[in-house]
Amino acid sequence: MVWMFISWYKFRRDIKIDWFAKLRELPRNYLDYWQVITLPTYKEPYEVVERTFEELLKTKYPHDRMIVVLGGEEGDKDNFLVIAEKISVRYESNFKKLLITVHPRRPDELPGKGSNVHYQEEKLKEYIDGEGLPYENIIVSCFDIETLPHPQYFACLAYKYLTHHSPTHASYQPLVLYNNNVWQSNPIIRVVACATTFWLLTDMSRPERLFTFSSHSMPFKMIMDVGGHDKTIVSEDSRICLQAIAYYNGDYEVVPMFMTVSMDTVYIGKFWQSLVNQYKQMRRWAWGVEHFPWMWDNFFGKDKNTRIPLKQRMRYFWIQGEGMYSWATAPLLILVIGRLPLALASSADKATAFIQNAPITLERLMTIGMVGLILNAILYTLILPQKPEGKSILNYLIMVVQWIIFPVTMIIFGSIPAVDSQTRLMLGGKWRLGFWVTEKKI
Repeated sequence: MVWMFISWYKFRRDIKIDWFAKLRELPRNYLDYWQVITLPTYKEPYEVVERTFEELLKTKYPHDRMIVVLGGEEGDKDNFLVIAEKISVRYESNFKKLLITVHPRRPDELPGKGSNVHYQEEKLKEYIDGEGLPYENIIVSCFDIETLPHPQYFACLAYKYLTHHSPTHASYQPLVLYNNNVWQSNPIIRVVACATTFWLLTDMSRPERLFTFSSHSMPFKMIMDVGGHDKTIVSEDSRICLQAIAYYNGDYEVVPMFMTVSMDTVYIGKFWQSLVNQYKQMRRWAWGVEHFPWMWDNFFGKDKNTRIPLKQRMRYFWIQGEGMYSWATAPLLILVIGRLPLALASSADKATAFIQNAPITLERLMTIGMVGLILNAILYTLILPQKPEGKSILNYLIMVVQWIIFPVTMIIFGSIPAVDSQTRLMLGGKWRLGFWVTEKKI
């Protein structure tokens, strides 16, 4: 809770700064740098893609210093090319370059965002090499197709990059909100989505624990050094950070940016299908446990990199292991642990004060936790977008009251999908997860 409030203070402070004005005051000329935005897509409707391009044009940054890569899939080629043609006609002249790519099916890849982004990076490299642009002067923002950046996002990113002591040895993680369709979503979906935001917000004041997540930005030089995004895994967003840590012998960090990007919740207008989609999304995120064997091999096993200090390797391994373990077990333990001593203790032990007080102790801890939950609910209302027309003022009350279901959502959309993912990884073979594309709808 303390870390969350520290991050909240930094967020409220930074969101008010005119980053573009600060950027223009720097001795280094920001116009010597280019912002690349990669947008992989699969079967999303034109309206979703159009909305993203409209928001890019609202950003307070020279658009002629932006290169946008819109990438479709061969399995959706006909639909994608129709959308891409409309986008090109309407928006191409606004940017330095709009690249359109169609990712082919290749036998050595896992179909999904990672392999699509990897192909985008291949085509991007061809363009950048042809233009003779220096890799060190290119910042890549790897966004989901529905990611809407804050108007000051790219100015803030450029400022962080230009003022960093080693900018090509750092990724830049914004605060991810799920505000695009939050007023249309149901309370269960909203609570799960916002819990993700507050988890990230808490870790952003502890950058030593921070890995890249979802939409974020990174140096193009790093991407080229590590060989691009891994095209054989599901959780490419955090793996690219681990690839950089291993390649640079631990000399790599994640810089928290208290600037926002806004994304969609999984709500698609159908209550039960949206809940199914929420479960699948959380299970896919929990599949980040697939990093665990990779980290073992690269930090301690057959491919271990001894140039990374042992203490640092152990810290990364612990953060990953503890995070995945607590994700799967903590809510379930909280549910049952208060009664376990009474259920499992012998008759003699049940008479002791320690065993008898266990449920009372848990109750008091949960009361303290409820205070934190109420504060979360209040903070949540402060980051909501403007209430759309047609929504009653009572909807704000619902936004607060909905947090009473948080303990239940922690189990159904936290522990259970995490256990599901970890069990699937253990069993392997046909049980392994592929990339599940979240359905988008406006």
